[in-house]
Amino acid sequence: MKQKILISGASIAGPALAYWLHRHGFEVTVVEKADAVRSGGYPIDIRGTALDVVRRMGVLPQLRDAHVDSRKITFLGADGGPVTSIRPEALTGGVAGRDIEVRRQDLAYVLYDTVRNDVEFLFGDSIATLHDHDGGVDVTFDSGARRTFDLVVGADGIHSNTRGLAFGPEEDYHHYLGCSFAGFTMPNELGLSHEALFWNVPGRSAVLYGVADSDEVLAVMTFLQPEPPLDAFRDPGAQRDLVASVFAGDQWEIPRMIDAIRTADDLFFDVAGQIHMPQWSKGRVALVGDAAFAPSFFSGQGSSIALVGAYLLAGELATRPDHSSAFAAYDAAARKFVDENQAIAISGRAALLPPTAEDLALRNQALLGPSLPSGDEGLLVNSSLQLPEYP
Repeated sequence: MKQKILISGASIAGPALAYWLHRHGFEVTVVEKADAVRSGGYPIDIRGTALDVVRRMGVLPQLRDAHVDSRKITFLGADGGPVTSIRPEALTGGVAGRDIEVRRQDLAYVLYDTVRNDVEFLFGDSIATLHDHDGGVDVTFDSGARRTFDLVVGADGIHSNTRGLAFGPEEDYHHYLGCSFAGFTMPNELGLSHEALFWNVPGRSAVLYGVADSDEVLAVMTFLQPEPPLDAFRDPGAQRDLVASVFAGDQWEIPRMIDAIRTADDLFFDVAGQIHMPQWSKGRVALVGDAAFAPSFFSGQGSSIALVGAYLLAGELATRPDHSSAFAAYDAAARKFVDENQAIAISGRAALLPPTAEDLALRNQALLGPSLPSGDEGLLVNSSLQLPEYP
């Protein structure tokens, strides 16, 4: 009889894990709180080891078709004057022509399409309770339905509900990186296409990103803050007020961005943080992706390590005699890769959000230097892993 596995989350790690588990012969159910695959989101990179994963999934051609082909990042000073322009690869450590950049929603849709007819999806529902015992995991859903699975995997993001139910409060594992950010869309009045404008003053940054020829741009405003703004998390009005107060008086397009954030219907506000856990499993429950090891957007590697983690977890479950040994092998296979990519976020924050005028001047000097790295030696050097072959 096939083992039944429940996955919570249908963004990146969840559908990728569902694909590999189905391929290995498991019976898979995916539950997702949203009513459908989530749209929106910002461009994400797929590079290094993750390219091997999507190649083995057979979705590399679709992702190449969705490649947004960013060609230039222009760094700006406080008044909006240009400091320099670089190829994105010089920052990310990627390789032009090999790596892929896609909108997050496009990656999610491609992954979902590969497995939608092979596994069960429960949209508009979520896990309410878990009872882990020798015979399986009894699950009660928010809808009131009750089912039993052999294993449960949380792939439900940095604020994972599954992790909270099985492992305890988020604050036990969340490492705040000292800054908050707000993302939204706004009119493309500058006519940006396949490029980003990156404005910096000490402790604050603002980005306008023209993904393609569109009348809208993606905007992100990021700022250092010693303590997370807990009072604003559940209050969009407070989030808008906080961003407006932090950036008050700044030049360039900042006043227009503050006006736009007041009416944006797609505002996403959060803190930059990482998830660090001593182990990614407990009993018959495991975690993958941001739920287990979120690296933060400063690393540029969140989706890549989610894809790699899903591949490794499914492969170990398929080739080990029991779930306990499979979970331990998954941890052993992925831990160093995860740790190294999480470490990128520290250098990433220094490069993208310099805290002082001196740090900002040193960053700009590095950007202007004759030996600016590119390709695999970009400012944010990602780690790689030799993927094992699973039958």
